[in-house]
Amino acid sequence: MKSVAILTFDGFNELDSFIASALINRLRSKGLEAYITSPTPEVTSMNGVRVARQRDLEFAAEADAVLIGSGIKTREIAADAALLASIELEPARQIIGAQCSGTLLLAKLGLIGSLPACTDLMSKPWVVEAGVNVIDEPFVAHGKVATAGGCLASQYLAFWMMARLVGLDEAKEALHYAAPVGEKLETVERAANVVSPFLRLPA
Repeated sequence: MKSVAILTFDGFNELDSFIASALINRLRSKGLEAYITSPTPEVTSMNGVRVARQRDLEFAAEADAVLIGSGIKTREIAADAALLASIELEPARQIIGAQCSGTLLLAKLGLIGSLPACTDLMSKPWVVEAGVNVIDEPFVAHGKVATAGGCLASQYLAFWMMARLVGLDEAKEALHYAAPVGEKLETVERAANVVSPFLRLPA
């Protein structure tokens, strides 16, 4: 079974963590499973939803993929040197993605550098201040590292991870299940059009 750690901190955005988790876990039967992964036993979302973690932060080091969600406290997390040091990632081995302000954490972890990256409009000034070349796109990937901008772009990040870890057909199947009735084919086609060019990049 391959695993995805969805890093979820206090003040998290529910759309970022839950959309990715729900889509990826549609592929449990195909050998892929996602876990809400947090530094504390319980985290509270930006809208007051309290969630018990499924894995602790150390799990990020052993997962096959890591997705960093966003939230209203991301700048505080980015300034917490001890917390950042506890996030152990291996870009040579793992598939790594960040959503919206999570891109700021990727930058602080040294995983973006001068590469173009995506984030949401509110987080853009902070991410630019961190030295990131922010582009006006919903999704971009460079090898095994990807970023997405805008809450609903989480479907692209999840789609990319599923395609990389299990296969493109399986990713389409999972998204097709969740897509709106009457718009399923269009939704899957749009995601495939956004993500597929980056699946051809070298690992």
